[in-house]
Amino acid sequence: MAARRVLKAVLVDLSGTLHVEDSAVPGSQEALKRLRNAPVAIRFVTNTTKESKRDLLERLKTLEFDIAEDEIFTSLTAARNLLEQKQVRPLLLVDNNALQDFRGIPTNDPNAVVVGLAPEHFNNQMMNKAFRLILDGAPLIAIHKARYYKRKDGLALGPGPFVTGLEYATDTKATVVGKPETTFFLEALSGTGCKPEETVMIGDDCRDDVGGAQNAGMLGILVKTGKYRAADEDKINPAPYLICESFPQAVDHILQHLL
Repeated sequence: MAARRVLKAVLVDLSGTLHVEDSAVPGSQEALKRLRNAPVAIRFVTNTTKESKRDLLERLKTLEFDIAEDEIFTSLTAARNLLEQKQVRPLLLVDNNALQDFRGIPTNDPNAVVVGLAPEHFNNQMMNKAFRLILDGAPLIAIHKARYYKRKDGLALGPGPFVTGLEYATDTKATVVGKPETTFFLEALSGTGCKPEETVMIGDDCRDDVGGAQNAGMLGILVKTGKYRAADEDKINPAPYLICESFPQAVDHILQHLL
């Protein structure tokens, strides 16, 4: 670590790292307060597509996390930015609670397909509609391709299997905008004045959080909460910089060893 620059930024995953649905990971609120006393920029990065940023912020405030809206960068924001750049009209396969983050984006006569986590839309009729649009030339945009995520009742399928099914059926490749894409991590850092090599990422998803961050030039800390399963750390190369039981332990390591 001696060759690395002083740590200047910390990226923190939300679902599975700070909370699971409406339950906070024990000790995370106090750990975040300790981290805020350090001379680092903090950003919260999430692939969640089952609720808007505003609803997510309300959930976090209810759980007594001290987080501001402008500190959160979501894959929904990244997807909206891409839609505006491409000037397309999407068929939005996202949870109804997330639609407000696409307010103002025209969706009549769609000529693009956007897929997030939307269990209520993953039915034969809607998937066929998406399939036919893509066959006719519509770009397929995946907000992310997570294989699964953690709910209170256990692991559940993420959007990845459905995106992959559309890719297979249409012989095309989706443009992915969320984690683990390098562009997502770089966008999250924009405005902080910090570089990837000055940043550490904390998350429960070995591939999307840790692997993606390390591919972008950051350090990655894997926490054993949320969707973590035994031996997840063996699924990426290079291995995580560090594996911790939970977010509070990750914060302790940062404060004691990286500053």
